[in-house]
Amino acid sequence: MWINNQSSQDDFILLGFLDRPWLETPLFVIFLVAYIFALFGNTSIILVSCLDPQLDSPMYFFVSNLSLLDLCYTTCTVPQMLVNLRGKDKTISYGGCVAQLYIFLALGSTECILLAIMAFDRYAAVCKPLHYPIIMSQRRCIHMATGTWISGFANSLVQSTLTVVVPRCGHRVIDHFFCEVPALLKLACADTHVNEAELNVLGALLLLVPLTLILGTYMLIAREVMRLHSAESRWKSFNTCASHLLVVSLFYFTAISMYVQPPSSYSHDRGKIMALFYGIITPTLNPFIYTLRNKDVKAALRRALTKEFWVKTR
Repeated sequence: MWINNQSSQDDFILLGFLDRPWLETPLFVIFLVAYIFALFGNTSIILVSCLDPQLDSPMYFFVSNLSLLDLCYTTCTVPQMLVNLRGKDKTISYGGCVAQLYIFLALGSTECILLAIMAFDRYAAVCKPLHYPIIMSQRRCIHMATGTWISGFANSLVQSTLTVVVPRCGHRVIDHFFCEVPALLKLACADTHVNEAELNVLGALLLLVPLTLILGTYMLIAREVMRLHSAESRWKSFNTCASHLLVVSLFYFTAISMYVQPPSSYSHDRGKIMALFYGIITPTLNPFIYTLRNKDVKAALRRALTKEFWVKTR
């Protein structure tokens, strides 16, 4: 009933929430609203970061990169999910599945590295304020951001290849709502221990190494902040880093729970919940976290609502 008879035998079937059909309509509404908020929030941050001269700093340059990542992140998966939730055809083409897998992994890998660079930026701002303009020069920021995107897409090429080359013996029913590594490896009809080991090593390197650097960086920041005599200065420094720490916690907790484990121990229901969290909820919340906790961004958004702002940017 739910498989299109004219679909190719190479197409994958995304089960999604087919075992709970009563969830499909409310989830369609929730995902659609979340996607609209993600588009609006992340696009707003990108625009004000690029156009408002008062946000012309390394911190907001990297925040706009994060917003672009989140914008692409949600667009990579949510439209396909919305189509599957409302339509009878639950299929995705082989090419579409591979492209979705590659892009989703690339964006996630890029975000891992970008969050570490953003932590280093906060370290330079708090611990090396006099040398900050030299350490985080515009040219260096562009090089760091470019290297981050290239590294993320290069890593995804390796992980995607290791995933799609696994023989499936005609198995094409994916118990998920988009193409993801653990769900695709579940279709394998051969021994995947070598692939799992390689993917785990790559996942651990990409997740645990940046996370360790982030935690180490914030330990140094905390030590430096505690040396400040003014309570107001300490609060301002902690508040500057709080938004980034919250984003790091949301992203890494769910990503590690998914990718730093043997895919053979993968639980479908748990995998779907975690994927919803870092694939939809986190990219939707990120712009609001930075907006609600940041006076500069809130002020820039208020200025963007005035006619004078757009006249000056022409």
